[in-house]
Amino acid sequence: MERDAKLYADLSKVLVTREEIHAAVKKLGQQITADYQGKSPVVIGILKGAVVFYSDLIREIDLPLRTEFMAVSSYGSATKTTGVVKVLKDLDRDIVGQDVLIVEDIVDSGMTLSYLKKMLTDRGAASIRIVTLLDKPARRRVELKADYYCFIIPDEFVVGYGLDYDEKYRNIPDIGVLHPRIYGGE
Repeated sequence: MERDAKLYADLSKVLVTREEIHAAVKKLGQQITADYQGKSPVVIGILKGAVVFYSDLIREIDLPLRTEFMAVSSYGSATKTTGVVKVLKDLDRDIVGQDVLIVEDIVDSGMTLSYLKKMLTDRGAASIRIVTLLDKPARRRVELKADYYCFIIPDEFVVGYGLDYDEKYRNIPDIGVLHPRIYGGE
């Protein structure tokens, strides 16, 4: 998709380019490969937002790994979390004694990931680390730190590269700031 495509008209600016994303994901995959030498982690992608990042990331990890997916919701069609986490799709197999990497598109309030981390710890994971494309610490409502991240971003509403607003914009290959007129922020 070219940057003059219609979807880009709804962005106030491009925050992270596809070239910057590609380089950061490659570097992150190399770091995870080094950190997990001799291990076979379970990599859990959080649907739907993380699917693009997840797909690119696992291809950069040079290790045997198991893929899993979960779908959780705490936003609906809103731009802010409701604080209530619902598991819409659970894991297909257990994770007892496994090293787990939770792959998320963005760490915002931290509430969803804090909930998931506790839930997966209670299920007997040997270790759990959080991998995120974007970290937005200004919005954190609970104490939570991403173990791996590509970019720290300001407190702006972003879409693209899997991130959405009301199920739109996931297919933009860059990450952009959604214009407030789109979501009633003006």
